[in-house]
Amino acid sequence: MSKRKKKQKKKYRVFWFFAKVQLLLLLIVAGALGVYYFGGYAQKVSELQADAKRLVSQSDESTFRSVETSLVYDANGQLISTLKGEKDVYYLEFDEIPAYATAAMVSIEDKKFYRHNGIDIKAILRAAKAMIENGEVTQGGSTITQQLARNVFLNQDVKWERKVEEMFIAVELEKIYSKDKILEFYMNNIYFGNGYYGIQAASKGYFNTEVKNLSLSQIAFLCAIPNNPTLYDPIEHPDNTIKRRDRILYNMLEDGKIGQQTYEEAIAETITLNRPEKTKNDYVETYTYNCAVRAIMAQQGFEFKTEFASEEEKQTYETNYKIAYDDCQKSLYTKGYRIYTSIDLNMQQQLQDAVDSNLAEFTEQNEEGIYTLQGAAVCIDNHTGYVKAIVGGRNQNLPGYTLNRAYQSFRQPGSAIKPLIVYTPALERQYTPDSIVSDEKIEDGPSNAGDYYEGDITLRYAVEKSKNTVAWNLLAELTPQVGLSYLEEMNFSKLDAQDERLTSALGGFTNGVSTIEMTAAYAALENEGKYREPTCIVKITDADGVILYETQMEEKQVYKNNAARMMTDMLVSVMQEPQGTGYGLALENMPCAGKTGTTNDNKDGWFAGYTSYYTTCVWVGYDMPKELPGLSGASYPGSIWKTFMEQIHQGLTPVNFTPYISENKETLDNEEYLDSVQQEQGENP
Repeated sequence: MSKRKKKQKKKYRVFWFFAKVQLLLLLIVAGALGVYYFGGYAQKVSELQADAKRLVSQSDESTFRSVETSLVYDANGQLISTLKGEKDVYYLEFDEIPAYATAAMVSIEDKKFYRHNGIDIKAILRAAKAMIENGEVTQGGSTITQQLARNVFLNQDVKWERKVEEMFIAVELEKIYSKDKILEFYMNNIYFGNGYYGIQAASKGYFNTEVKNLSLSQIAFLCAIPNNPTLYDPIEHPDNTIKRRDRILYNMLEDGKIGQQTYEEAIAETITLNRPEKTKNDYVETYTYNCAVRAIMAQQGFEFKTEFASEEEKQTYETNYKIAYDDCQKSLYTKGYRIYTSIDLNMQQQLQDAVDSNLAEFTEQNEEGIYTLQGAAVCIDNHTGYVKAIVGGRNQNLPGYTLNRAYQSFRQPGSAIKPLIVYTPALERQYTPDSIVSDEKIEDGPSNAGDYYEGDITLRYAVEKSKNTVAWNLLAELTPQVGLSYLEEMNFSKLDAQDERLTSALGGFTNGVSTIEMTAAYAALENEGKYREPTCIVKITDADGVILYETQMEEKQVYKNNAARMMTDMLVSVMQEPQGTGYGLALENMPCAGKTGTTNDNKDGWFAGYTSYYTTCVWVGYDMPKELPGLSGASYPGSIWKTFMEQIHQGLTPVNFTPYISENKETLDNEEYLDSVQQEQGENP
């Protein structure tokens, strides 16, 4: 073949290749347009654009100042706290906002702010590419105007509809308002964490002064927060905030907003928070807000999970949880909610006093002035399942909110876990309080207290003495997977795959459990095996009284009725019999049941107990675990429990627990059994 023909053939191949590529691209575009128009997307996008125009056309400057105060009430209608963003009070006009503040925000959030029409096409394409690759919106790509649109008019959903409407609103805003006015709206509306909306409120909240009095370094520090108020929380994660401050200062240097010397001085400046003191119900408020946020999340359709098929699934859930939580948390300060709770402030004070008085001899404090030895306690109303009081630590006059150990700390439960994952499950499987079990030394197994073993004993006696050997053998018989499944059913949130081992029989978990989780689980034993998710939120309404959310206290049968009754009967013995680990803690005129828990080296002490009226669980230990000589479940935790429970049961009629069906009663028919129960209880059914 001649060179000319070869060249001509190659030319045709190139032509047909490009022709095919063009045809393929046309087909892709046609397919996309077909999906867009015939799949309903065109109509949806048109509706979103119309909605965006309506929202912006109806806005004026007051739209960006408005805020409604939310109110929180206790069970008796007494006001617990107000949640006010104070946006209008701290609103600054553009010329009142320090130039450093606006320059910092533009440098870190939107360098093209003064050049675009509300959206940054390149940033959107990057976000779209990430969305296609990940199947969801994972990158912002949002301009300052878009962020303003989202914060004022929309929410934090990761759905494409929200993103599209956000862009439409941003474009409409740029048509009506000047760039400086948009920046003014933005600086007054963005969330700086801990209830602070706008840079003036943040300055007051973190530095107790007006923003005009702040240094460049302090301003950059504040401007670090809004990108992720949880990650860059100056109270919880100050190191993260400092790192982002440094990045902002570097961006400002690169953009020519500040000089080298100014940059170096700002980087070197030490940031010290100066938060104003305020009257607060520390532990009540933090727990109430957490419950309220989760209630709003549920109302918006968020599905909570504690079990995951893979680590990837868990990470995806945690990311989505954080986005939804942050969004709903912000709404507490702006939506004018009326939050009605089950908290009884009188009981709350009694529980706080019980913790404080029983730990008063321990006066050591850390560098921040916080007591090193701490306690946590929760009380649940057994009739309703609602939390009545929650204490997350010893009372101290400290600025801001402190760690609420009752639901935020997870510790090893020791023997207090045995009734939940060993004994009650065993009672469902042919065991009874009178069953004979073996208390013998186990090779490579646990030791009993005092290294004392008593051979063949009853299961009741093993519970009374809290025999580690018996609990170990029973969990081996049940299997750890079966035992842990009961905790999974009761939403214990920090369980780990590595917990499927026999050490869990003695409370040897990877991450531990919280006081609120233990209280709810013991309340399920009193409630004849039926578990109720703990919360203090009764209902949430808007400012006009329209119910937005109302708790439906659903019950889940976790343990069989009779097994729970038998467990309760044995826990009564723990407190009544001289050999019981809880002997001496029984209430004077009220039947009660309870269990102690102590971890290795006396690092954690627990007491969980209940009457027919209330369930209360108490934890005592150091935040940084270390030995406390003399600490046991029956010592400080038991004393706190008894002090509090004696007070709240004053004047209440004694009520016996429902008897369990013993082997001889199983031969009776239901009517005869009910008659026998009534005879045993007398006037206290």
